[in-house]
Amino acid sequence: MLTIEVCGKEDVRQVVDGINAYNLAHVPALAGVWTPLEYVVKNDEKEVVGGVLAGIGYWNGLEIKVLWVKEEYRGQGLGSRLLEYVEKVAREKGATVSMLDTFDFQAKEFYLKKQYTIIGELPNFPQGHTRIYLSKKLA
Repeated sequence: MLTIEVCGKEDVRQVVDGINAYNLAHVPALAGVWTPLEYVVKNDEKEVVGGVLAGIGYWNGLEIKVLWVKEEYRGQGLGSRLLEYVEKVAREKGATVSMLDTFDFQAKEFYLKKQYTIIGELPNFPQGHTRIYLSKKLA
């Protein structure tokens, strides 16, 4: 009999290893495992005022999970500096494409100004808004 249970740490590892093995059997890896690219910006008081959480996967794609700038630091180019920095590091490590998602109430226009292209949208998620998927060639 099969049961569905809450994942433990070892269970998560088995699921990740399983999908990775399947994927790599179909498309060989161009890079090693996930390479985290995670950076923060701190002010003079050592307070985190912005950051980017990203990484490079098997097929040399930069995946930006989070890019955030504290409200009072927005409009000063900090987001641009973070994005350009992580793209530069990713290029140096062999990344050829960048991908991310945002919402219509977040940074759609910001990414469009940075030469990202909309590759998909999920309307009415969350209710009354749109989730937007974007990509950009890095090489």
